[in-house]
Amino acid sequence: MSISPFEDLPLVQAGDPASRTALVLHGGGGPQTVAPIVGHLAPTMHAVAPTHPGWEGTPLPASIASVADLASDYLGRLLAGGERDVVLIGSSIGGWLALEMAVQAAADERYAGLIGAVVDIDGVGAMVDGEPVADFFALDARGLAELAWHDPERGYRDPALTTDAQRAVQQSNGRTMAAIAGAGMSDPALLGRLGGIRVPTLMVWGESDRIVTPAYGRAVAHAIPGAQFAEIPAAGHLPHLEAPAATWAAIDPFLARS
Repeated sequence: MSISPFEDLPLVQAGDPASRTALVLHGGGGPQTVAPIVGHLAPTMHAVAPTHPGWEGTPLPASIASVADLASDYLGRLLAGGERDVVLIGSSIGGWLALEMAVQAAADERYAGLIGAVVDIDGVGAMVDGEPVADFFALDARGLAELAWHDPERGYRDPALTTDAQRAVQQSNGRTMAAIAGAGMSDPALLGRLGGIRVPTLMVWGESDRIVTPAYGRAVAHAIPGAQFAEIPAAGHLPHLEAPAATWAAIDPFLARS
């Protein structure tokens, strides 16, 4: 991938640009949460992880008011860059973004062949009866660690150790997340639209995730034709951080096949 479609955004990339492109999409925690994915994919793919508009102090254009808007923006960028057969790998909100991109691409002939596969890692975005997305915005640091990590002590970040600059970025990221994802972190129409996806899809879920439970993930996978589901033991909402070896063991064979 030429970096030109994303050159206006902070960008981490690794691997041979002549290799198949993996677009790695971060969640609310920002680009650092998907850095290990970029590093893992680099030997076999060209992994590209942009910072979404509105995160980490970047401006949020008025044209992006929803996850669907961001998905449309990213599809346009990939198309302009001459991409084909891109693998979308998204975590949390990034997983929602990956699914939305796949849905939009399947419905628009301009994007034929653009997306080749999707990996959704504990993605939010759908509304599943009986399995609500946790109220992220009501959680303090301790509550977030309890719901998002298999080992809450590992995930807890003491707010007292956060600098003013770090706190300002976190607050700005939260405002952007609320603006495009909404308070419920979901789209009532998404689940019913997932049947339009026509590319290989893998749902990867931490067994201890209580932001969006494995039952939630299985319901989303069931809505996507042919989707596979892999549950990662001893991991929560970010299994690639908490149980990387098991996460790669689920993802790598899927990518090799697709």
